[in-house]
Amino acid sequence: MNEHANADPVELAKFSETAHRWWDPDSEFGPLHAINPLRLAWIDGLAPLKGRKVLDIGCGGGILADSMARKGADVLGIDLSTKALRVAQLHALEAGTPNVKYREIAAEDLASEQPGAYDVVTCMEMLEHVPRPESVVQACATLVKPGGMVFFSTINRNAKAFLNAIVGAEYILNMLPRGTHEYLKFIKPSELASWCRMARLDLLQTQGMEYNPLTKRYRLSGDTGVNYLAAARRIG
Repeated sequence: MNEHANADPVELAKFSETAHRWWDPDSEFGPLHAINPLRLAWIDGLAPLKGRKVLDIGCGGGILADSMARKGADVLGIDLSTKALRVAQLHALEAGTPNVKYREIAAEDLASEQPGAYDVVTCMEMLEHVPRPESVVQACATLVKPGGMVFFSTINRNAKAFLNAIVGAEYILNMLPRGTHEYLKFIKPSELASWCRMARLDLLQTQGMEYNPLTKRYRLSGDTGVNYLAAARRIG
């Protein structure tokens, strides 16, 4: 890994240690499996994926990348966790997923190499795990074609998010391992909007994603108080 890469070694180690469980829906990655149909449908509804060249930044074990490829997109997933990428590659091979490839490279390095190369760029559940999220937002803007779409998902920073995403999810419901998230790394929608403006991305839509502990189901909503998604288009 580039020693100057925009990555936290502790965060990378955290996800690398559990990489072999990435495709187990009963593991700590269960929430990703649960929300994937929602985020996939949302992305595909705003930027139909069939025939598109798509980049998934921070792809991990490939849950979203694999599903976008199955929608007919030509997908490249990138990450800095070697173990997670091996899991993603093995799953694609075993499942026979067409048109999906994986590469170990930082978003900023790929942006220097392939500016304007992608119709759609996704960066989901990743910004709150890197030291300089604004740098990743800029890389996304550089990588997408003019007029192309960029999709983000992350966690708001407020008392409600602390109670739900950390206390509730990690300590009460045990949905995630303790220490998965750090409150100070959470990102307010206003901060993400500011980074998008600086990167010449026009923020088109935000959506909240809520979890009901009684039904154990997720749904999209207008409440961006905890988990939220954002869609933006590159200007010019």
